[in-house]
Amino acid sequence: MSQSSTPTPRTRVTREPERAVYDRAVAYQILDEGFLCHVGFVVDGQPFVIPTSYGRKGDDLYIHGSAASRMLRNLDQGIPVCLTVTLVDGLVLARSIFNHSMNYRSVVVLGTAVAVNDPQEKLAALRALSEHILPGRWTDVRRPNERELKATLVMRLPIEEFSAKVRQGPPVDDEEDYRFPTWAGVIPLTTVAGGPIGDPRLEPPRDVPAYALEYSRRRQAG
Repeated sequence: MSQSSTPTPRTRVTREPERAVYDRAVAYQILDEGFLCHVGFVVDGQPFVIPTSYGRKGDDLYIHGSAASRMLRNLDQGIPVCLTVTLVDGLVLARSIFNHSMNYRSVVVLGTAVAVNDPQEKLAALRALSEHILPGRWTDVRRPNERELKATLVMRLPIEEFSAKVRQGPPVDDEEDYRFPTWAGVIPLTTVAGGPIGDPRLEPPRDVPAYALEYSRRRQAG
């Protein structure tokens, strides 16, 4: 069910506002298709943008890393963050180089990430992150032990202040350029998984699980 969100002054899209989407269901669809985000924050006056994986569970995003990570240690101090996810769906070739573009879907989430300290919630968060990236894998592998859990810092970012932006469709040229003698259109782009490559140290050899053979990040309908 769609749930529109009222944009804040920070999340209201001002550049090409017709592409703005403030619908939570649309934002979640984009977040669920992606698995790589960029987290921006400022430490001691210096800006940082760090790429990392993420997972969503309900209205929360989870990111994780080493407990010794400078990024996560600073996030634990309550530093405001900006988390972004972008999916590129196509290259848009216009008749003029000025009007070339991309078809894309993106989400920006602003807020303060907090550390997950409860052991059960931490384990559930790691499972959510694993299942977000590769559904079915969590039940097929060894779970984190106590030492590994202590070495891992998990952060939770509530999805409260957010906006999405979407560009779809053909190129938009200046009217006089539509007669220019060149091809124009869209080159679609998709994420395609290759065939799984087994670890040479598999002992004994094992069949490739279905979740690996059939892995896909295809766009979901709805």
